[in-house]
Amino acid sequence: MAREQFGVCAEPNLHGSYLLFNVLDNRNAFIRTALSRLPELFDDYADQFSEANLTGVVAIGANYWDEFYPQARPALLKAFPSMDNDDRVAPSNNVDIYIEIRSDRSDVNHIVCSKVCQLLADSVELIEQVQAFRFLDGRDLTGFVDGTENPQGMQRRNVALVQESDDANFASGSYLHIQRYKHNLTLWSSLKNEEQEDVYGRTKVDNIEYESDKKPLTAHTKRTSLKDENGKSIEILRQSMPYGDVKEQGLFFVSYCHSPEPFEKMLKSMIYGDGHGHVDHLLKYTQAETGAAFFAPSLTFLTALGNISV
Repeated sequence: MAREQFGVCAEPNLHGSYLLFNVLDNRNAFIRTALSRLPELFDDYADQFSEANLTGVVAIGANYWDEFYPQARPALLKAFPSMDNDDRVAPSNNVDIYIEIRSDRSDVNHIVCSKVCQLLADSVELIEQVQAFRFLDGRDLTGFVDGTENPQGMQRRNVALVQESDDANFASGSYLHIQRYKHNLTLWSSLKNEEQEDVYGRTKVDNIEYESDKKPLTAHTKRTSLKDENGKSIEILRQSMPYGDVKEQGLFFVSYCHSPEPFEKMLKSMIYGDGHGHVDHLLKYTQAETGAAFFAPSLTFLTALGNISV
């Protein structure tokens, strides 16, 4: 049975480092071998700095997959669903490789990021690096708890990982979507506390969700808390973290799921609304500047890449 990459379902950390690469021409064989070595690299540093709770994730971009591994493709893998409606935009970017490193020590993250870049060497171009951090008790920089709706316990694996019965070749992998949101905290701070709570649909300090009949149809929790045709909640596993400095702040949004469909439905609900003009009012105060889709294959798949010749 394939083993998942441990970082997919891991509990939150204090620090996150996100590396986004594009692969240079004719370096695919080198990349496959290099990526096959990353799980061991992560394990070595996790053992060396055991108190840091280090985890890593490696994912392959939807637009790069066929070139990277032409033998087979995850059944539901597709490009990021870019969307545009009035002033609400979800752009799509081409990113070949995504590497996520999380731990409770920023210096350990820096060491591992440096080793990853050394390993990939001149076969890639680093197009973006985002350093993120845990804010207060797991809150976004808006002051509200992030990831409140995340599945817990074993349900995290059920939500995040592809099952053997759905796609045997890529079991224990996960469909990944990322977006880097930039917040307008000056505008956000101009709202009264009650107005901010109405935007989210839950209280700020004690994180209590509004009763359904009291929740505005434009609330973030209303637009993202969706149900399927059988009345079952549609879930994703968020591993998002705030980023920024005193000049620019935002959220690096990370979504893992056994299918890309739940994320796409939530994004559509936020940007296009319910067909009656009720869109996500949180998007008045934050803007997605990037977006990309990936597949994070199983640990078993990754470690076997070094033995593949294409």
